[in-house]
Amino acid sequence: MTLRTTRLVLLAALVLAPFAGIRAGTIHGTVKNGTTGKPGAGIEVILIQLQGGMQPVANTQSNAQGEFAFDNPGLGAQPMLVRAVYRGINFHQPVPPGTSTVQVEIFEPSKDAKTIEVPSHVVIFQPNGATLTVGEEYGIDNKSQPPQAYFRADGNFEFVLPDNAKLQQVAASGPAGMPVVQAPIDKGKSHYAIAFAFRPGQNTVRYSYELPYPGNTATVKIPTVYPGGRLLVVAPPTVQVSGDGLQAGGQEQGMNLYGRENLAANSLYAINVSGTAPPPDQNDGGQQQGRDAPQGGGESGGVNIQQVPGRLDVLKWPVIIGFVGIFALGGILLARRPVVAVAGEAPVETENVPVPSAQKTKASAAAKAPAASAALEEMDTAIGTSLDSLKERLFRLELRHQAGTISEEEYAQERARAQKVLRDLVRG
Repeated sequence: MTLRTTRLVLLAALVLAPFAGIRAGTIHGTVKNGTTGKPGAGIEVILIQLQGGMQPVANTQSNAQGEFAFDNPGLGAQPMLVRAVYRGINFHQPVPPGTSTVQVEIFEPSKDAKTIEVPSHVVIFQPNGATLTVGEEYGIDNKSQPPQAYFRADGNFEFVLPDNAKLQQVAASGPAGMPVVQAPIDKGKSHYAIAFAFRPGQNTVRYSYELPYPGNTATVKIPTVYPGGRLLVVAPPTVQVSGDGLQAGGQEQGMNLYGRENLAANSLYAINVSGTAPPPDQNDGGQQQGRDAPQGGGESGGVNIQQVPGRLDVLKWPVIIGFVGIFALGGILLARRPVVAVAGEAPVETENVPVPSAQKTKASAAAKAPAASAALEEMDTAIGTSLDSLKERLFRLELRHQAGTISEEEYAQERARAQKVLRDLVRG
């Protein structure tokens, strides 16, 4: 069996997992201290079921080698999370269907604010009748050496809302790739904070709020807390946006982009907004805050803000919704299309083409074999990368659908896109 066929078979196993009979699944894992590089011994480990709002379904403790195991019917049948609790901080690792092993990284905590940098800030405007829905997203980088998790129980990321704003929801995500709804800490006077463990790598904080929008016009004074970051403003093309030093940056995914560099910390930046647009499909996403809010340090999915222009389709509304996927759609496609019918293997058979003499056949085969092998290796590498990306996309979409934070129409559209990608991969 070739590497390419093997990968497709593995993907088939993953996508068909949700259709398997409900039976206990098993997962083996390890806890590793990312700061010291040593096994995490004696760490409390909890298995989290995502359906129904992050419900703990099993717990154990890692042994001296940092090892643990879970047996649960949900494993292999639905996306789940493994949580390791270290020094009162929650560290999470997603467990998609088909996963049999997992490693959860924990880190020594740091209270030093210099552990993180905030290089980017995205503001998205969406008129909705008499209100203006605003989403803000911050990119947070943790480049600490040795690697540490930045965390304070009393709040280690602060943000301020404009006057008369009504907060809807807050979520934070880490390098693991899945946003987790956070319980905001009210500091008074529209000043809020969250207690979240920012792990080494790229992290994200997203929140949304509503403002009065009388006469389809408003001047929104965005408070800036962190210095120097790049501001990206996003709005529908039917909405006019202006501000001091704000430069138009073209369109992406049907949305207009504007940019501004190096805003000062602890200042107000006024943005004039006017015009109307179709209302967003919020699908009651903001009502899950109390149900899903984790303890401080809850982990989840990062978004590189520098890539936001190419990903506005998943950042529109609600802003704080995670980027999640489903494995089931591939199961339907692969059930109809046997994995053995994979295109692209023919080049290996070309050495069997008849030639006038056995000597020429050997020479031809010797010449073709390295080229064919190199071509297949390149193809397998490309396919492997595509399948890994598709698997991540499908897993995140399923989580989003199960959490009820995406409309059925959006869900069907995203599923159709992923199905086309999978069909193209199967066809070679």
